[in-house]
Amino acid sequence: MQRAAQRDVRAKLHQRAKRLSRALVCAAAVPAVLITAACSSDSGDSKDKGGAGAQQTAGGGTSSKQPSASPSVQAAAYQTLPEPCAVLSKKTLSDLVPKDSSGKEGSSDDVKTRSSCSWSSLDNNGVKGSQFRWLNVSLLRFDSDSSRGSGNEQAQAYYAQQVKDAKSVSGAQNTKSEPVAGVGEEATAVRYDLKKKEGAFKQQTVVARVENVVITLDYNGAGLAGEKTPSADDLTKDAENAVKETVAAVSKANAKGSGAGSSTTASSSPSKPASKSPSKSPSSSASASKSADKKN
Repeated sequence: MQRAAQRDVRAKLHQRAKRLSRALVCAAAVPAVLITAACSSDSGDSKDKGGAGAQQTAGGGTSSKQPSASPSVQAAAYQTLPEPCAVLSKKTLSDLVPKDSSGKEGSSDDVKTRSSCSWSSLDNNGVKGSQFRWLNVSLLRFDSDSSRGSGNEQAQAYYAQQVKDAKSVSGAQNTKSEPVAGVGEEATAVRYDLKKKEGAFKQQTVVARVENVVITLDYNGAGLAGEKTPSADDLTKDAENAVKETVAAVSKANAKGSGAGSSTTASSSPSKPASKSPSKSPSSSASASKSADKKN
């Protein structure tokens, strides 16, 4: 019986040992599962965070791209032109073209960009001869444009071309040119002689630039039917004074809201008249001479 009792004790101890062993194994297994679950959770979080970070980087990269700045040029100082036939005072007209004070306005598709006016005077003294005078004032305004440049730059190029044209008129003799001080930003007077069957004509062309506006003034005179030829010096002086008045008229027409000196983004397309190339001028010395030929 003692042995049986010992066997029972051993059996109970063995069973307790087994249970304890299983408990320890389970206890050891639980942290492994938790660790595995935790690792799986961290792995998922890392993937999520990486994905979110990648999206954020991509989004950030896209948003960081800024559009290029729009090209800008200096705004044109003058936005309009004066009425061409009213740029000269009655007194000036009575001195230069005494027999025609009204003038004839030239055709234009936009008078704020290009305009002109001409006067023709014949002082007929019968057998004592006659004095002929012809005057033409042309104005061309340039708008600023991002592709062509500022109005001033375009006007400078056109001004230079007008002076060049005045110096190279076909048939001109004794051509002389000189700068004119105190007229706009720059001005040049060109004068020459033209021989015609009616008489000897004295031609004066004064080209002046005031900011983005170019003024071309043509003035010629002749003594007909035995009348003496007018003085080229006197005609040139008259022409220069007339240009000064025209410059003042341009400034006066833009006195309100001119916006001179400000910087702005130019429109993608300039006004149609200003977009024309300088070579297509509303008037030039050559055209002035042709007009004079027709009238004479």
